[in-house]
Amino acid sequence: TGALRPHRVSPQLGPPEGCGSLPDYALHPKGVPRSEFLRSNRRTIPVLEGAELDTMREACRLGREVLDLAARYLRAGVTGDQLDRIVYAACRDRGLYPSPLNYFKFPKSLCVSPNEVICHGIPDSRPIEEGDIVNLDISVCHRGFHSDLNETFFIGKVDDDSERLVCAAYEALRAASEMIRPGTMYRELGARIQDAAEQRGCVVVPAYCGHGVGKLFHGPPDVPHYRRNKAVGVMR
Repeated sequence: TGALRPHRVSPQLGPPEGCGSLPDYALHPKGVPRSEFLRSNRRTIPVLEGAELDTMREACRLGREVLDLAARYLRAGVTGDQLDRIVYAACRDRGLYPSPLNYFKFPKSLCVSPNEVICHGIPDSRPIEEGDIVNLDISVCHRGFHSDLNETFFIGKVDDDSERLVCAAYEALRAASEMIRPGTMYRELGARIQDAAEQRGCVVVPAYCGHGVGKLFHGPPDVPHYRRNKAVGVMR
């Protein structure tokens, strides 16, 4: 819908050295996460405690650290491919596996989604431009537990529509976050998210949803972003 076009994608790198245990898809020829297709894993929302909860928290802390590092290099003229190399090196230095790498053959260590790319953009040789909005989606695997974080950044001065879009997404996130407590049904979040988006004159994208993380990169619960959804589960 805009001026954005695909650019050259550099060859895929292998698993970083020293990253410990690998996800089941890391070396699979088609990148298939077989554990995500087990019926028991699709139906059960894990409740972490003790050492597992500590490891999950550490995975989230390290993921945030890598995201903040990548963001420091985000400016006009930098390419998505350069950001990928930065994230790959940051994961290697911390003994982490970059979760997107080889997931269903995804060729890079993070997702870079500028402007009209909704999500899961493949980092390529396109230089980031003044006025872009750019989402960095960074996930890491630490001792068998995945974290999944993203943030959208303004590159210099952006137009009014871009600012309104990002503010709407942020307000929707804040509104849903206020509901996070034991006893909240996951399906209730969608109405709050859609309400917040529409108050800013935006719409949600029903094709994508939030999801659980942990031992699976993408696991239950599903968190749709729209009203009257059929998501199952209650927060504990």
